[in-house]
Amino acid sequence: MTPLTDAGETFYRTCTSVLGELEEAELAMQAENAEPRGRVRIDLPAAYGRLHALPVILKLIEHHPLLMPHISFSDRFVDPAIEGIDIIVRIGGADIWPNTLGHCYLGAQRHIFCASPAYVKKRGVPNNEQDLDNHSCVVYGEGNGMLTPWHFAGVQANNSEKRVLPARVAIGDAEGQLTAVLAGHGIAQLPTWLVKRQLAEGSLVEVLPHLATDGLPINLAWLKSRQALPKVRALLKILTDNLGPDGSMTERT
Repeated sequence: MTPLTDAGETFYRTCTSVLGELEEAELAMQAENAEPRGRVRIDLPAAYGRLHALPVILKLIEHHPLLMPHISFSDRFVDPAIEGIDIIVRIGGADIWPNTLGHCYLGAQRHIFCASPAYVKKRGVPNNEQDLDNHSCVVYGEGNGMLTPWHFAGVQANNSEKRVLPARVAIGDAEGQLTAVLAGHGIAQLPTWLVKRQLAEGSLVEVLPHLATDGLPINLAWLKSRQALPKVRALLKILTDNLGPDGSMTERT
């Protein structure tokens, strides 16, 4: 075999590189047109996941019968790489995401103060933070007896204050708090994604709107090593298109 000249070697390397790129482009095109199929593991926050993410995923599988989501619900920290999970949605999340994960900010959940019309009729509407000391407060209580403080918008933008309110009842579950508030047991600070429907129906009313605050960020994250798979891409697209702080599409940064 005759050795290649320098020019020939350069030409050979160029051709090899071009062929490799063409092969990658062909594989990418095949993946682009491939039908999403197979099992994909997704872990969602309990309440937010059931109310907003799950309906979106169920809508997707109506059009892709070969797609088999395996969905779990938890509010604990999950490491997808260790636990074999393809996609997670989290309220809160890491300050610095691992290099193995891609992630997308969906928005910050907004916390508002709300009560039932019956409670407001009986006890009146608070006008400021201090008025809450004379109201029944339904607060989030940890298993160790600690009460989660309420956050209040400050005078300056992007500034908030917090304090623990005396609890009429403490419940360690946001949906449980909602049940108590709907039954007229007091005022609670709850995320808009949880109470959006009740506010629209009139079974809840917002109080102290000037003190509402933005809370933890809502994040979507996924294993980078799996993101090119059609089944993962399809789920990422529909989740980013439809999820936000109140369950609808939101502007992202």
